[in-house]
Amino acid sequence: MLLGAIADDFTGATDLCSTLVRGGMRTVQLIGVPTPDTPAPEADAVVVALKSRTAPVQDAVSQSLAALDWLRRHGTRQVFFKYCSTFDSTDQGNIGPVADALVDALACGFALACPAFPTNARTVYQGHLFVGSALLSESGMEHHPLTPMTDPNLVRVLSRQTEGSVGLVPFAIVAQGAAAIRKAMTALKEQGRRYAIVDAVTDADLLAIGEAAEAHALITGGSGVAMGLPKNFRRAGLLGGHDAGTLPSTPGHAAVIAGSCSRATLAQIGFAREHMPVLTLDPLETPDADALVAQAAAWAAGKLGATPIAIAASAGPEAVAALQAKLGREQAGALVEDALSRIAAALVQDGVRNLVVAGGETSGAVVSRLGVRSLRIGAEIDPGVPWTYAEGSGPALRLALKSGNFGGRDFFLKAFARSEA
Repeated sequence: MLLGAIADDFTGATDLCSTLVRGGMRTVQLIGVPTPDTPAPEADAVVVALKSRTAPVQDAVSQSLAALDWLRRHGTRQVFFKYCSTFDSTDQGNIGPVADALVDALACGFALACPAFPTNARTVYQGHLFVGSALLSESGMEHHPLTPMTDPNLVRVLSRQTEGSVGLVPFAIVAQGAAAIRKAMTALKEQGRRYAIVDAVTDADLLAIGEAAEAHALITGGSGVAMGLPKNFRRAGLLGGHDAGTLPSTPGHAAVIAGSCSRATLAQIGFAREHMPVLTLDPLETPDADALVAQAAAWAAGKLGATPIAIAASAGPEAVAALQAKLGREQAGALVEDALSRIAAALVQDGVRNLVVAGGETSGAVVSRLGVRSLRIGAEIDPGVPWTYAEGSGPALRLALKSGNFGGRDFFLKAFARSEA
């Protein structure tokens, strides 16, 4: 195993897998912390997908350390901690506490942090995270129901989550290439900094950062910064070539389950209404998981067929705030995840074999409910979102786990048009 990765949610894990596959690495995604007797798959990279982004800090840390222990016992040469390209977290964590634990366990003393993903319009400049032309705090992420991002300055954000010191490698240095970046990071480490936020506005910047971190025991960031890692292993003579293979066929019905409240997903649901049956559940009006599941079952009866269907519990900021005010933030999220995961399981039982799930927390709940243990990675639908083949105890199933913010307006239609890829 050349690269062992720990991802804090399931959609982010598949995003990273897709990046590594494009770079020529045979990649497998494991669901949850592997048991001690789980054999290492035959792969260049293994990504352990956790549902730890919004878990209690101690749970996130303990799960991440357990995953690290398994990866190290199977010989990983480098460790990658994957989090969202919008740096989703709160002032309490979980990015900082998990990164601290990994730094300590690896005794490396330092790690870079770079969530940039220019292909999906996430860039970092002077330590500030942009989504398109808007600062993170003005991108819609300030309304996220679980991890509202109101400060775009990543040096400040990460500093609030760690007792370590956080420095910056600014764009003026990044633009000079890998050698300059490596020198700057070395200087920050020698000054006693534990982390360096590294600017990146283009894919070329990410490739240079990846090259500069060739000898790092730990890298943290979004999937974008992993773009340069396959070349490091190839230069060392450790990696051949690999293309994403064709996934097994999964004849059956098609469906979308959407729990994300991001602007992108809301637009995708709106576009889908013109092309497929769409049910939007209202947890505020019906704050009962059993009732929501029954409503979805009654609506879906007779609709599964040649045309995909979509069931969503996505809503705008005002509706989300109202539900949280009524139930509390954690209970509101748990209600939606429980209902949607049970609906997904019922759809699979009724013959759905091609399933798109929108939203990181929703994807985690659905995959866990379905008992999936690993995912084989296929071709990309849109940047950061591949089709995958689920391996577990259930029926043959293709899954596309989509980060809420990813994909074009026609993503759901495009996904099913490419489901034979």
